[in-house]
Amino acid sequence: MTSELEDLNQQIIALHPTIDAIEAEIGKAIVGQRYLVERLLIGLLANGHVLLEGVPGLAKTATINALAQTIHTKFARIQFTPDLLPSDLVGNLIYNPREGTYSTKRGPIFANLILADEINRAPAKVQSALLEAMQERQVTIGEETFPLPKPFLVLATQNPIDQEGTYALPEAQVDRFMLKVVIGYPSEVEEKQIMQLMARTATREPLQAIVHPETILEMRQLVDLVHVDEQIEDYIVRLVFATREPKRFAPKMDGMIRFGASPRGSINLALAAKAHAFLQGRGYVTPQDVKSIALDVLRHRVITTFEAEADEVTSEKIVAHILETVAVP
Repeated sequence: MTSELEDLNQQIIALHPTIDAIEAEIGKAIVGQRYLVERLLIGLLANGHVLLEGVPGLAKTATINALAQTIHTKFARIQFTPDLLPSDLVGNLIYNPREGTYSTKRGPIFANLILADEINRAPAKVQSALLEAMQERQVTIGEETFPLPKPFLVLATQNPIDQEGTYALPEAQVDRFMLKVVIGYPSEVEEKQIMQLMARTATREPLQAIVHPETILEMRQLVDLVHVDEQIEDYIVRLVFATREPKRFAPKMDGMIRFGASPRGSINLALAAKAHAFLQGRGYVTPQDVKSIALDVLRHRVITTFEAEADEVTSEKIVAHILETVAVP
C-alpha cells in the first residue's frame, strides 16, 4: 500500500502545476476569493455540482466565468427568469411542414460548464428539467433521450436577500448539489485591490484557456484513487448520522433537526474530501480534509425544526456544533 500511495502522490504532484496555473489565471480577474475558487475546483474534480449563495456584487458569476475561460471547453450561461421554459433550457422539437418531420434543436444545457445564474428565479417545470440533467447527465426532448457531454457541471448562483419573484428550490434538487458555498464580503485589503483592478472603463483582456477536458477527466481518475482509511470512513458516517440522530452524537442539537443528510451526503462528503486531499497534493484523506469541506457538503442537507428557527439556530450552527462534538479519529 505504501508504494502505491507514493506512486499516487507523485502522479498528483505532477498535475499540480496545472492546478496552480488555473488559480493564477483566475487571479488575473478575481481578487481574493481563495475559498470560493478552491470549492469550484473541488466540484470540478469530484464531478459535483456547486450552488453559490451571496449578496450581489461578490463576484460569484465573474469567478465562474473566469474558471470557464481557463478550460478549453464549451460554456453556457443561462439567466434564470420567472418566464423561462423547459424548452429554453434543454431544447425543443422543430416541425418541418415541407417534409412533415420533426428535427431536434438542442438547448444551452448541452455544454460542459453551465452557469445557472439566479437559479431560484425559475419556476418548478424548469427546475425539474434541470434536475434530470444534474442527476442523470442526460435530457429528454420529446420521446428521445440525449446524453450530455463530459465533463458536465452545473454551477448555480442565488441571491439570499431579494426574495421577490423567486421560487424556493425543491429539497430534492438542492440535495443534488455536492456543495453549497456561502460567499462573504472581502477584507479591507482585498476591497482596495478589487477597486484598483476593476475601477476602470477599459474592457479587460479575456483569460487564457490552459487546460483541456481530457486533463480534467484524468484528474478525476486520480481523485477516485485517493485512499480513504476505514477510520476516516467511520468518521464520515458518524458525522452524517449525527444529523439524523443528534441525541446519540450531539445531544444539544436534539429537537433542532427535522431532517438530516441522506446517504448522498456521505457519498459527497467522501468525494469532496478526496478532491480536497488532491488539491493539497496528497493521495490520502485526513480528518482535516473532511472537516474542511463538511460544512459546504452538509449545510443544505440539514433541515431545521420550528424550534430551531425560533431560537435562531441555523443549519450552519448545527453542522459546526456536530464537527466540534463528534470524535475525530
